[in-house]
Amino acid sequence: MSIKLTLWVILGIVIGFYADVVPLVPLTCLVLLLSVLFWTGKRQPREGFPYFELETMATSLCLGIFVVGMATSNGMPRHYSDQDLVKKNLWHLKVREVLKPNPYTQRYIAQVNLVGEEEKQGSILLVLPSDSGRTKLRVDDEVFVLSRPETIQPPLNPYQFNYKDYLEKQGVYHQIRSNLESIVIEKNPSPTLLGKAQGFREHIISKLKKENFGGDELAVIQALLLGQRDDISESTYDNYKNAGAVHILAVSGLHVGILLLLLQFLLTPLERLPKGKTLKLVVIVLLLWTYAFVAGLSPSIVRAVTMFSFLAYSMSLNRPTNSFNIIALSILTILLVKPLFLFQVGFQMSYAAVFAIVWIYPKLQRFWFPENIVIRKTWQLLSVSVAAQLGVLPISLFYFHQFPALFFVSNLLIIPFLGLILGLGVLVIALALADLLPAFLVDGFNWTIRMMNSIVGWVARQESFIIKDIPFDAVQLVLGYFIAIALVTFLSRPKWKMGLVFFGGIMVFQVWNIWNETQLQQKEALVLAHKSRNTVLLHQTGRNLKILSTDTTNLGSLALDYAVAERIQNTTLSPLKNSYLMGQKRLYIMDSLGLFPLEKQPDYVLLTQSPKINLGRLLDSIGPKMILADGSNYKNVVLRWKKTCAQKGIPFHYTGEKGYFDFNADIPKATR
Repeated sequence: MSIKLTLWVILGIVIGFYADVVPLVPLTCLVLLLSVLFWTGKRQPREGFPYFELETMATSLCLGIFVVGMATSNGMPRHYSDQDLVKKNLWHLKVREVLKPNPYTQRYIAQVNLVGEEEKQGSILLVLPSDSGRTKLRVDDEVFVLSRPETIQPPLNPYQFNYKDYLEKQGVYHQIRSNLESIVIEKNPSPTLLGKAQGFREHIISKLKKENFGGDELAVIQALLLGQRDDISESTYDNYKNAGAVHILAVSGLHVGILLLLLQFLLTPLERLPKGKTLKLVVIVLLLWTYAFVAGLSPSIVRAVTMFSFLAYSMSLNRPTNSFNIIALSILTILLVKPLFLFQVGFQMSYAAVFAIVWIYPKLQRFWFPENIVIRKTWQLLSVSVAAQLGVLPISLFYFHQFPALFFVSNLLIIPFLGLILGLGVLVIALALADLLPAFLVDGFNWTIRMMNSIVGWVARQESFIIKDIPFDAVQLVLGYFIAIALVTFLSRPKWKMGLVFFGGIMVFQVWNIWNETQLQQKEALVLAHKSRNTVLLHQTGRNLKILSTDTTNLGSLALDYAVAERIQNTTLSPLKNSYLMGQKRLYIMDSLGLFPLEKQPDYVLLTQSPKINLGRLLDSIGPKMILADGSNYKNVVLRWKKTCAQKGIPFHYTGEKGYFDFNADIPKATR
């Protein structure tokens, strides 16, 4: 029953989020449905039309819509968005989360407390410039800032990561930009449990930094035990990602599951006491949540501890229970409290892996059960890795377009020792907090982590086994899971009907690929991309892409993102020319020399490298139909051009403001 309820709540969350439903509507429906549900639950006969079941489904659906509406504060009377956001106001904000900084900015998710003198609610992105000489804000810090919120900019290039959409799925719709000189930090902010957790984690990290750990080793220790990945170097993170072992660096279900098994073993003597099983369960759950507190109560650790708390209860019953119901119940509990977790990639991958392990692992063990204990344990580890990888493969391809074929090697070499590493790590933290950590334990643990990094690095260097840049869209995601489920079902119970379903799924998958191929062969597109200090045109003909640029070394990921999404096979680089003919339309590119085109009335004039021209005279003399400006120009110059075009009634498109320009569509276009 919990599985059905969870599925309907999930559907309600999806509908409520994308349909933008005001919470009052589902709340009214909930009250009515609960009343009817209570009445029909007592009067429905055992046979006949299932009124009770249908009303339960409708109630679960409305519940999902309601909780996501509350999470996004959509239509709530005290939400800050009901203010006039155009004018400046005094904002009182409380930092809820410190995001990973970049070289230019420090970013924080902040809770809105006051706007002016009115109490408000909602979450907002606070952006401050990076300044190594100044103290960074911490969780629970409260600040006053005089500013006006801005909408978060959508991506400026096609198929670029959509940070705006990512934040919206966390209930964040606006940002406030300021600097540390323009904000006032409250001296005695009110503490919260989350702030205390973050403070305790920082205290642990400061203790570990005093010990003789290597830089890379300490960064991995912080990630492995405390969920703090900000200090991991890009090369180390890439190694773990390419080796298919990046899950080791996130405190998640793997770590909590190992910790649960260790606690189950260590606390076995408690079962001899009166009501010992209940006492053991309470102690285990308390210790799991203590670990979550130490790890900073991050979303990944919260969902993992919630899931394994239910699993610990199931294990304490010591009777057969449906693991799927336990997992579904944990999902339901998490989503009722934090419905926006549903849209997080980590949440999706975590539960996909758990479902796959619970379903596929027993089937693999029944398929082959070696008598030799070494072979049997190796097969068990391999079975878990294969099951988990099969569960997350479609999601991984959809989001990351990469598959590490040697994932089982890194898992076989590391996972058997991960319990020992975690146990040793907890001991190291405890002794470091008590200032009793001996040097030999520091050296031993440091060597262990260095060896783990070396193993991962060796696997990651086998680049021929890392399949990258795999195009995989939403339709393929759905079909991928359909095929995987059909395959496992067919192999566990070979029946011709399920075989037909499996091969039918493969056929549909291939038909979709052929249709995409046909569409691509007929496609020709020219796109003006946005890139600072560079001019980039992307010319696609079928599955071939020509990159026209003034600086081919300064492309970033924009060409690769486009190539993967459009299934490009061949990419070539070419220098820019001053003039291009696109069918019946003419594009003229003016660079810093400011030379006027010889032909009159070009369809497009692209201004690059801030040419020193009188734009009004240019418009009068050649009469272009549209002016374009890209990221190679100074912003103050672009603003001047924009005003001139507005006065002359000429359409103006700046890629730094409106996003990339698609010449085929002939309209400004930014990815949504």
